[in-house]
Amino acid sequence: MNAKKEVAPLPEDLRVFLTVIRKAGFAAAADELGLSPAYVSKRIQILESTLATRLLHRTSRRVALTEDGERVQRWAVRILEDFQLLHDELSEAHAEPRGRLHLCSSFGFGRNHVAPAISQLAERYPQLEIRLDLFDRVVDIISEGFDLEIRVGDDIPGQHIGRRLVTNRRVLCAAPDYLDRRGTPQALADLEAHDCLVLKERDGTFGLWQLEREGTHESVRVSGPLSSNSGEIVLQWALDGRGVLLRSLWDVRPLLEQGRLVQVLHDYTQSANVWAVYPTRLANSGKLRACVEFLQEHFHQLSL
Repeated sequence: MNAKKEVAPLPEDLRVFLTVIRKAGFAAAADELGLSPAYVSKRIQILESTLATRLLHRTSRRVALTEDGERVQRWAVRILEDFQLLHDELSEAHAEPRGRLHLCSSFGFGRNHVAPAISQLAERYPQLEIRLDLFDRVVDIISEGFDLEIRVGDDIPGQHIGRRLVTNRRVLCAAPDYLDRRGTPQALADLEAHDCLVLKERDGTFGLWQLEREGTHESVRVSGPLSSNSGEIVLQWALDGRGVLLRSLWDVRPLLEQGRLVQVLHDYTQSANVWAVYPTRLANSGKLRACVEFLQEHFHQLSL
């Protein structure tokens, strides 16, 4: 009598399994993967059958890992990382980055600057399969399954690697008609009496502008009748003469040159450097290195 042939789990089944865990459900995992919930459920059943164990406790509202599921999760992460490193090594041998890259960034910067760069990256490396997600919140790139985050600001988590793509800063500015009506602030404390257009960004403290002047850090509490979590909206309000704005020089330089906005309190700026941030486990990834080097070149050209 022939022994039953053992079949090893497919990497794709392990990827589906990890996505179900991360999204805490079959439907949400299916939505992220672009598959049907029925197909995702089938792949999990096949994986459980292959490993001869139950991996998930299923209820009508959520899924949870069994004890064996926790073991498989740890191994699945290691197996997929090793498989990806093999894939990257083979890609480098053929001098052509290929495979999946999952990127994230903030809404405004991602839409206006990262998305056009990714379009050019895809043109240079057509073998890459790239997904870009945008958020207005802090992202845990490891637990949420991202390979790379393009972020503005110098606060890089200690467990990650960060490479500065380009130096940038934010400046204070307002429309000429607003300054004609309300006067031009001469000191940082003057902003407390002005209408300031407050932008709520991710984990920043709302209404507190932290600025730098000649190497010294100062802060001012600001307020005004208008605020938003969209940089594009507050920029338009500034152009409408509604108040003082703290905005990236990348976004306002043309408007300053055109005279539509006027910089105030020139000595005060805020760091807004652009960084590529990725998990240390991807430090040796050929496709990731190609992506980061391309973005560094792209943003440097824009800043000239």
